[in-house]
Amino acid sequence: MTQTSAAGGTGGDGDPGGARRPEVPGRSLVLLRHAKAERPTTAPDADRPLTARGHADAAAAGAWLGHGGYLPTVVLCSPAKRTRQTWHDVALGMAAPPIRPLGVPAGQTAPAPTAAAGTGPAGGGAVPAVRYDQRIYHGHAADLLELVRGTDPAADTLLLIGHNPAISELSTLLDPVHADPEGLRTSGIVIHRIDGEWADVRAQAGPIVKWHTARG
Repeated sequence: MTQTSAAGGTGGDGDPGGARRPEVPGRSLVLLRHAKAERPTTAPDADRPLTARGHADAAAAGAWLGHGGYLPTVVLCSPAKRTRQTWHDVALGMAAPPIRPLGVPAGQTAPAPTAAAGTGPAGGGAVPAVRYDQRIYHGHAADLLELVRGTDPAADTLLLIGHNPAISELSTLLDPVHADPEGLRTSGIVIHRIDGEWADVRAQAGPIVKWHTARG
């Protein structure tokens, strides 16, 4: 997966074909590596917070996902501090762009209605179900795949926020042809199309439809 520079210096952005095309119906698996974190210290690794740049990049990731209509129904997140903070900032970032109301397919946008209290990240429907799972912090690609397979069948968009190398290895497992051999950068996003049920997701059966490296 070749990273290309987006206008305005907002990070790599594109699809495997190098040109925009209409989205193919299907479920969307959004893989997001956590934003830039503080360097390791004597504190436990799981307690490393985001840097100021990391907070800005995570918010930019949320705005990009919102503009694209990729608002999650379910969020699976590592319990590490940097991934928790990434999700918090992503959710805030989704509040700015046009949202995807219920019934509008992922990858399509619609005019944003007035946000209402108690609604989801951009005022768009129900708040997503968020689950923090230790396996995302310690696990491998196979562990992440099992978590994906256990997603609520009613969910159409799953956001998985994790760490390298596992998050990048999962992307490679699903689409070895187009996955970036260098892996996801911090705040890197890759969106895989999932045809069929979450429970049936398997290797080499989740084509990449878009990718982006968010920079605030």
